Amino acid sequence: MNNFAELVKNRRSIRQFTDEKLKAEEVELIVRAALLAPTSRNCRACNFVLVEDKETLQQLALCKANYATFLSDCALAIVVLNNPMQSAAPVEDASIAATYIQLQAEDLALGSCWAHITGRETADGQDSEQYIRDLLDIPLQYGVTCVIGIGHKKGVVKPHEEDHLLWENVHIERFT
Repeated sequence: MNNFAELVKNRRSIRQFTDEKLKAEEVELIVRAALLAPTSRNCRACNFVLVEDKETLQQLALCKANYATFLSDCALAIVVLNNPMQSAAPVEDASIAATYIQLQAEDLALGSCWAHITGRETADGQDSEQYIRDLLDIPLQYGVTCVIGIGHKKGVVKPHEEDHLLWENVHIERFT
């Protein structure tokens, strides 16, 4: 296992995956991380739809006009749902869960990438959230925050370079 500082440094968006399937234990650890993510007032309102079926993954890859094609090649897509009827901070709750998913994937040496859905459209102008709701039979009260594609990394991606950190964006006591 990595220590957290190395995990954060090494986690990169991976959009190319091998054909290797995930092990059941890996999927369980990833889902467990999502379920352990903190939520506003501990409401635990996030829901997750796991998709492994290749045909459904190819349809899911059409959920946005751009930047979701990687979903067709991943081993697992996790659709992260928020519930504004149960949470005071639904998008934030779902975003934290999505981050936990990605960090757990990296800890397992798996690649992942986030496809942002809120406010996006398909190539033919359909609302991306509604497209996914229709595809996966998701009730209307749930918002679709993102879809995380996960799989075994195809190739090597360099870790983030710390000499490119924007320390000038950090302010102490006041923004000056």
